[in-house]
Amino acid sequence: MIEVRIDQLLKARERTFYWLAKETGISHTTLWRLKKAKALGINFLTLEKLCETLDCQPGDMFTFINQKRQRARKKPRTHAPGRSASR
Repeated sequence: MIEVRIDQLLKARERTFYWLAKETGISHTTLWRLKKAKALGINFLTLEKLCETLDCQPGDMFTFINQKRQRARKKPRTHAPGRSASR
């Protein structure tokens, strides 16, 4: 899963979500979808505007979260009471 770090970048710059929409010309809806991980993709022009306005690189804006590792860390599977683990 790709996490979009717009909130963290804005906070570090002491700027608001609404400021970003105004400065970039990107619609509030598009920015909200990115922020809430509802977007299926991002246009390079949109990415360029965000990077230019926030003075950052694309890698500063996104983080990859390996969901396979997170699933492996979950509680180990237990067997039902009275059943043997090996059959």
